[in-house]
Amino acid sequence: MNVFDQAKIDTHCHLLDPAHFPYAPDVTYRPQGQEVGGQDYFEQVMACFNVTHALLVGPNSGYNVDNSCLLHALDTGRGKFKGIAVLPLDVPLETLATLKARGVIGLAFNPAIYGVAHYGGMVPLLRRLAELGMWAQFQIEGDQLAELLPLIDGIADLRLMFDHCGRPVVSRGLAQPGFATLLALGRERRAVVKLSGEAKFAASPFPFNDVEPYIHALVQAFGVQHCIWASDWPYLKAPFRLDFGPMLRRWERMFSPEDRHQLMFESARQLFQFD
Repeated sequence: MNVFDQAKIDTHCHLLDPAHFPYAPDVTYRPQGQEVGGQDYFEQVMACFNVTHALLVGPNSGYNVDNSCLLHALDTGRGKFKGIAVLPLDVPLETLATLKARGVIGLAFNPAIYGVAHYGGMVPLLRRLAELGMWAQFQIEGDQLAELLPLIDGIADLRLMFDHCGRPVVSRGLAQPGFATLLALGRERRAVVKLSGEAKFAASPFPFNDVEPYIHALVQAFGVQHCIWASDWPYLKAPFRLDFGPMLRRWERMFSPEDRHQLMFESARQLFQFD
């Protein structure tokens, strides 16, 4: 079975719809043009490529801690969507529980944009997430994970998820400290990793052949049950044109149909309890 015919769950995509959900006044980046894509359009993309469900991630760009666009999709998506929200570090347990009931399964933290020091006070929030069985999703780059690990290491039952293969520096090899730390978390079965976002860290142009050793190393360390595919649609800040179909086709070269089914559907279905 080819990759287009296989059922898929997209585990990292953004909805940006400033016509219906205006951008927050204090954001530093306002997506425009081809970066904009609302719920209706994305549902058509899903139908074209047999994406049955999606994990929507609240973007720091455009919306930051305003989750109105995300929550509207969760409320109206007829079971297609679950969400990762962006919220202040002091958000109370009661608010998290209310959002969880609406389909928010975790919160996003973005040291790649703000730095690790920005999240120095996040431990109480991480404990609240652990109490509710919610995910802490991190976008890190380079060696940031080695710096971040002491903040998350002692929190029992915290569900950890890392975006975009950990965004290694591809010229530094598999042994670079940040990526080695991520592989160790995978071998210990302490985290889940998204195989996505290649344009954010590849040194070569599409089809990003230089990132494939990193993808295969992650699958070997984490196991296919703890690796999840994601499109990263609509490709915020991509330095060149990206399209859903050609990005998908690459996975036929890298994995068998059986492994693709696990990575692109079954892992997310089980981890995030999609119907």
